[in-house]
Amino acid sequence: MVHVIASIYLKEGRLSEYIEIFKSNIPNVMDEEGCIEYLPTIDLPASLPPQELDPNVVTIIEKWKSLEDLTAHLSTPHMQAYRESVKDLIEKISIKVLTEA
Repeated sequence: MVHVIASIYLKEGRLSEYIEIFKSNIPNVMDEEGCIEYLPTIDLPASLPPQELDPNVVTIIEKWKSLEDLTAHLSTPHMQAYRESVKDLIEKISIKVLTEA
């Protein structure tokens, strides 16, 4: 199994717009071969040090059956359309692709 943690750093004030676009694409991604989980999350103030809160970051949590499934996901037409529709909302992206230790 492959886990992906993607941190999407948004331009100030663009969170709602980004979340709306992202959520509209979830059904397309969930229909893909090998997709187990795909959801956007935002910081929850939990008063647990050393938690860092950022109101302009969306963290995407993904689980895929294989690296091949993840790679295929990146080239689908709906992901190309998604990237085009959010490109002006994003400052930077950080991605971690993980497997069980």
